[in-house]
Amino acid sequence: MPGAVATGHSHRPTTKQRNKGFKSRKATKGQLRDAAKGRIEPGQRKTIHQQAMSKLDRKNRAKQRQQEKAREHARETSVFAGKDGAPRNVAVIPLCVDGDAVAAIKALNESVEAEAEIKEGCFRVPVTRFKQKLQYFPVTRDLTACLDAARVADFVVLILSAEHEVDPLGELIIRSVESQGMSTLFTVIQGLNKIEAAKQRLSVISSLKSYITHFHPEQEKLCSLDNRQECANLMRSLCNTTPKGIRWRDERSWMLVEDVNFGGESTVVTGVVRGKGLKADRLVQVGDWGTFQIERITAAPLAARKPEDMAVGGAEGDALDAPTEDQDELAELAPEEVNMEDDDMDAASAVPEQKKGVLLDEHHYFSDDDQVIALQMPKKVPKGTSKYQAAWFLDGGEESEDGSDLEDFEMEDALEEEPARPEDGIEGAAGDVAMTEGAPTEYAKSVAFVEPDEDEDAMGLEAYRKQKRSEAEDDLEFPDEIELHPNVLARERLAKYRGLKSLRTSPWVEEEDRAHEPEEWRRLLQIQDYQAARIRSAREALVGGVPPGTRVHVHLRGVPSEVRASHNSGRPLALVSLLRHEHKRTAMNILINLPADATAPIKSKEELVVQYGPRRFVIKPLFSQGGATPNDVHKYCRYIHPGQSAVATFMGPVAWGSMPALFYKRIVPGEETPHDDDESDLPLKLVATGTTMPPSTSRVIAKRAILTGHPYHIHKKIVTVRYMFFNREDVEWFKALPMWTRRGRTGFIKEPLGTHGYFKATFDGRINPQDSVGVSLYKRVWPRPAEPLRGLLLDPEQVPDLVEDDAMDADAE
Repeated sequence: MPGAVATGHSHRPTTKQRNKGFKSRKATKGQLRDAAKGRIEPGQRKTIHQQAMSKLDRKNRAKQRQQEKAREHARETSVFAGKDGAPRNVAVIPLCVDGDAVAAIKALNESVEAEAEIKEGCFRVPVTRFKQKLQYFPVTRDLTACLDAARVADFVVLILSAEHEVDPLGELIIRSVESQGMSTLFTVIQGLNKIEAAKQRLSVISSLKSYITHFHPEQEKLCSLDNRQECANLMRSLCNTTPKGIRWRDERSWMLVEDVNFGGESTVVTGVVRGKGLKADRLVQVGDWGTFQIERITAAPLAARKPEDMAVGGAEGDALDAPTEDQDELAELAPEEVNMEDDDMDAASAVPEQKKGVLLDEHHYFSDDDQVIALQMPKKVPKGTSKYQAAWFLDGGEESEDGSDLEDFEMEDALEEEPARPEDGIEGAAGDVAMTEGAPTEYAKSVAFVEPDEDEDAMGLEAYRKQKRSEAEDDLEFPDEIELHPNVLARERLAKYRGLKSLRTSPWVEEEDRAHEPEEWRRLLQIQDYQAARIRSAREALVGGVPPGTRVHVHLRGVPSEVRASHNSGRPLALVSLLRHEHKRTAMNILINLPADATAPIKSKEELVVQYGPRRFVIKPLFSQGGATPNDVHKYCRYIHPGQSAVATFMGPVAWGSMPALFYKRIVPGEETPHDDDESDLPLKLVATGTTMPPSTSRVIAKRAILTGHPYHIHKKIVTVRYMFFNREDVEWFKALPMWTRRGRTGFIKEPLGTHGYFKATFDGRINPQDSVGVSLYKRVWPRPAEPLRGLLLDPEQVPDLVEDDAMDADAE
């Protein structure tokens, strides 16, 4: 009997070969890294984060961090420390009709048993429990007072009502205070105990919290003024919290004016210095009074102190600082004698020449012995190529289409802004690959030109422009297009205009604008290097002056008598020290943002009220496109539509650094506002916000005018154009301008035809018979000067009916 077959036996596979590994004496870095699997040996740790620290070292590092944080906190709150420390400024702002700031302050003081007399204007309250001093400033529902109080406040307390909603005036206040920048914010509820049902109170609190978090999402806790414990917790926060401050304000010296004394020779304002040190050499902006020089700064202690403490702040009346020879002048413009010599040199060097053509970039073409000058396009060369090396690169013309390794001169930054349009110049050209002919032309071959009849030509022009008007109303494809009357000479109507091959790269000849610039343009502050000048001015404020936390008397020169008659002690008044040159006028630029939910666009040169920093002005700004262009030329915008941003330019005092800006528009009673669905009847509206930008007098705002014509005859690339000009002389004058079509074709005028403005043009490709031909012309527009705002932003007497109606509606509900 055969034996049993063994199971589980198998032969070694012969199809798989395993070679013996190479015995290397050294391993590569990659092999070591893969073998370590993320582990780091103690000797290989190079940074401090990879060092294996002992327990004692970790405790020491934690202790050092804690000490550094404590020193930073002490440095930030040192101005409030001690018996003679500065008080914490608290602005109490009601948003609703029944809001009472005085009752709110009284409830807060009673929660910590702080007794003080509540009076009109700012007043101090010592809080012995927390060893701090609070300086309250209760305001009414006055927009100007609320903005001025929040601008110099360390803490802003907003009062909401449990019975009444926030009306349009309250919403205007909270939006304005939020947009101008403010320090730490707290929100309280007034009248919550008047709601009897406890469940309804929770819903009211939830509704108010949802409302305030829409503007300030960090407001997680709302304090009830009817709850003593919550008021005590709020007082603890006011006394112990470090205010976050406002950046532009803390870079300067400022103070909340506590008292004003109108003397004979000088006006004395009293307050505690905050921010940086207060210097007598710098000018100060006092509320809406204006800008003044400081005569001297003297000490103003509250009470008698020990002799050893007098060395810090000085006794009553001791001089702390006086102006020197370096004191700033009040002149806003440079003296006229400075530019007299330059003007004489310009007049002597100017040689009258009779031009025969429009200015294109840097040259009047066809003005030299009637010889045509070739329009040379900039040669494309590799980046970094010198002028000598560029001569060795042959111009390939239109043969080279791939320019990935080449670039036009200074086009790197400009193309990143937004896609170029055909009317912008050579960047908007469609190129050779774009097919623009949508239908075959009916003119198969060139024909002789026949002079048209005047009556038939006029009727055709009227029909053509009516068709264009309907198309423009539909899509607004050409917002800069203008129409010339047949009896108006284009070279006279557009005498100030010039041509540009490229809106973003073509040089702008400023000598052509000297005859049209404003009289004070040469006297404005010229800033060559903005960053260097800003840093230099900011560093000057870091050293010297009266130290922060000192209570002083500031003696001002030249305060007009009208200020004494209009001064109201119940309104907050702030003194802000200006940095060097901040009183001088220049071309100010502010990036303005129109919200997407705006009901109507803003027209350029429309009167607005702007607030940036400590000043308010009435301006008529020019709007232009933003971005950085190599030639610093920016297209003028006639409107800002909802959701768009632009740069608002006007002539006003310079502001160093970024500051929030508010734009208000006054509503005239009886004036029709199109597309305005807002139910608010307030005579003032916050239309836009923005941020200040570096000022520049070399920034050119170019207003564009587009002349369009209709292709009359088309033969391959040669087109006869009509309705752009109406006489032969205008065609000769504008002959050098580059032409473009709506679909991106480019060309030039070849020759005029007849006496009615017809001409023959050559393009880089066949065009569509339904296309329209255009030329772009530009002229420089100049910003207008700003005027200081006189009076209040919004007079409370103009809104009593609105307040009473809201109160009656709330009572009826």
